[in-house]
Amino acid sequence: MAEQRHAVPFNSPSANSTWRQRWLRLRQIRPSARLPATLGGLSLCLLVLAFSSITPFKNSSSPSLKDNAAGTANEKSQRETISLSLPAIGSPFSAIKNNDDQLSNPLNGGSLAEHVNTNTDLNSQASLHANPEDSNGSLAEAAAEDHQRFIQPIKPGDNLSMVFDRVGLSAREVLNVVNSSTEGKALTRMFPGESLEFVINERKVLIEVIRRKSLLESIHFTRSDEQAPFIVTTLTRQPDIRVVYRSAKVNDSLSMSAERANISPSTTMNMANIFGGVIDFVLDVRNGDQFTVAYEEHFLDGEKIDEGTIIAAQYVNRGKTYNAYRYTDPDGDIGYYNEDGISMRKAFLRAPLDFTRVSSRFNMRRLHPITKQVKPHRGIDYAAPTGTPIFSTGDGSVIASNYNNANGHYIFIRHGESYITKYLHLHKRFAKKGQRVKQGQIIGQVGSTGFSTGPHLHYEFLVNGVHRNPSTILKKLPKAKRLKSAFKSDFMASIASTQMQLASNSSAFKLASNQ
Repeated sequence: MAEQRHAVPFNSPSANSTWRQRWLRLRQIRPSARLPATLGGLSLCLLVLAFSSITPFKNSSSPSLKDNAAGTANEKSQRETISLSLPAIGSPFSAIKNNDDQLSNPLNGGSLAEHVNTNTDLNSQASLHANPEDSNGSLAEAAAEDHQRFIQPIKPGDNLSMVFDRVGLSAREVLNVVNSSTEGKALTRMFPGESLEFVINERKVLIEVIRRKSLLESIHFTRSDEQAPFIVTTLTRQPDIRVVYRSAKVNDSLSMSAERANISPSTTMNMANIFGGVIDFVLDVRNGDQFTVAYEEHFLDGEKIDEGTIIAAQYVNRGKTYNAYRYTDPDGDIGYYNEDGISMRKAFLRAPLDFTRVSSRFNMRRLHPITKQVKPHRGIDYAAPTGTPIFSTGDGSVIASNYNNANGHYIFIRHGESYITKYLHLHKRFAKKGQRVKQGQIIGQVGSTGFSTGPHLHYEFLVNGVHRNPSTILKKLPKAKRLKSAFKSDFMASIASTQMQLASNSSAFKLASNQ
């Protein structure tokens, strides 16, 4: 932020009268004063005046020597005031830096009273910043103009004292804020990439610290003056929510087709998770598939800030249509159901990762690529770049998370009494032995550790200790749950309008894409 000064410019139309007023006042303060006798003295005088940023009060009539000599009260009303300005962001104050003794004297070379007219009342100070011709200007607006705001990003290696020091605030101010509340203590645990906003008034007193946790939530530490304690307030803004319908047709890949339809990657991934129990997005997706998604977009001050929940979705895979509607039942449980009230959530996802390719299928007589021997391949290999997220295909408990020469980094998960899933050759493991995991939770990343010829995930599915083909076994597992019969009528009523809109948008897109 640039420094704000209120001196009269040299090229101002009122410059001549302003200099005359200054000269008259200098004569009043020192009656015996005369112009410097030498050119060097004149230059020095002009230099002092030019950098003083002295702004005289503007009165309804020009002052005279006779008026100025009228008395002490009138003399005080005519006294000159220096308008102080804070340094730019990141530049500390000249003398506050880690010096508690100067908290009350924030300027070098003397107290605040020596630099600012302490007899100037609020009305006079407001006149320095408000337009004198504007009779409607309020004191609050004038005071707000005097406040300086500094935004300091948290850098790697920073502590809170360093951040405060960069705007010239002392260690005492750090303690005042930190000790104000639990939220204050949380400031010591901020991370690089976050930032703090400081508001400092015209007397160089810190009056507010703001931590913006998100675009919608901010924590404010405020006080009225230097002696008052900080009061903590959490402000939450509500975005405008709009439901949009977007459709796309798969021409090359699901993710690229969605991107061309202005559907974000996060919304595409969420849609894949919703249909993950009925569609294998690695094996089943084909060119010509069509999908429509109805989801929330969040706006703040007229600008889109993020995307929210999927309200409904339709996916047409190989001519078969799948619909999903979000529903909160009277018990408060949230889920996605088809038009018959059957949950879209199956016991297991069809695949442990999204939008990759199968490099090796389940085969009991496969030629091993390294040993060159015929050896059963009891799982499926999914080729994917190193670092690709891997999901747990079902709820369960981690029974192994370790490393060996053959499997590399691996994780085994037990799902109830009958099922075990295995994940091999991981780059990183995010789940520990004994940990409970949920369906769709990221448990690791694709890698090429152990006996591996390239980055991929080897995935196995065991039923009662026997290896089964992961791509076919899911069809034999228990069916998805239905809504309680008592909730069915409420569900049908809640999705009625969305169901019609989803069908209308899907039909319109199909007609347009076939033309």
